Amino acid sequence: MPIFVGFTLLLLAVACQASPYYPLQIGYYHDKCPQAEAIAKAVIEKAICKNPGNGAAVIRMLFHDCFVEGCDASVLLDPTPFSPTPEKLSAPNNPSLRGFELIDAIKDALEAACPGVVSCADIIAFAARDASYFLSGGKVYFDMPAGRLDGTFSNASEPIKFLVPPTSNLSALVDSFVVKGMSVEDLVILSGAHTIGRSLCSSFFPDRLAVPSDIDAGFAALLRSQCPANPTDSDDPTVVQDVVTPNELDNQYYKNVLSRTVLFTSDAALMTSPETAKMVVDNANIPGWWEERYKTAMVKMASIEVKTGQQGQIRRNCRAINHY
Repeated sequence: MPIFVGFTLLLLAVACQASPYYPLQIGYYHDKCPQAEAIAKAVIEKAICKNPGNGAAVIRMLFHDCFVEGCDASVLLDPTPFSPTPEKLSAPNNPSLRGFELIDAIKDALEAACPGVVSCADIIAFAARDASYFLSGGKVYFDMPAGRLDGTFSNASEPIKFLVPPTSNLSALVDSFVVKGMSVEDLVILSGAHTIGRSLCSSFFPDRLAVPSDIDAGFAALLRSQCPANPTDSDDPTVVQDVVTPNELDNQYYKNVLSRTVLFTSDAALMTSPETAKMVVDNANIPGWWEERYKTAMVKMASIEVKTGQQGQIRRNCRAINHY
């Protein structure tokens, strides 16, 4: 190989790996399926117009996928005789995680346009990005790099290891993020997604309402009027996470943390250290501060332990691995 050709290839390899998104790429489907991102966005827009909760569901799904086995759509796999207990049946996901039919709808539309090209893992990432855009009224817009492959392993024991419960203290929350390469600030910023969506009463009643806690008395009374005293599988209603702007992705969550009108112990925990408490105050009070950091944190989270090359596949059906 001539020296200059070898040098050029070396520079190209270095440049690729120097990309802030490596091994993912912005515009990954530009040539393979030019309309891919537009198709996904159109499905999400229609779904959010029908029910804003659909947007909250796919944003949460990205977190629950990426923190377990990396961002590989393992959370989408259905039970089979060979894998009877996948992630979606695990306690952190069942019955609260939703949005599977919405991912199916996007996949169906993409398979019709570009068969076998767009991975389910990328679909989840695009869906979370687009949901953030629509729920924020266009204030949260960012490019989402792609090129993830779909995993072939899913087990219900894994989410319990990596998705800490809403009863967690700050130390447990920080540890769960650090082990995935995420920072304390990423934790605080991504917690802001609790400004949308709903929660089962059983997720907060035992440690926030059934025993003494720092929750605001008026807010506690409101929640008690909406939740049974002992939530059960057969009687476990949902309540909005943010009573002020329940369908808007904004910084209201941080104002709620400050006023002690948040649902979870894990939300209130952000005020238990000077470092995180200052972040809460900044996110609550500085216009645009949270939105900018949320964009960066979402892309960072969507890059956790991604599978490329021979590590995964592009599933034909997001609920089942391909059997060649």
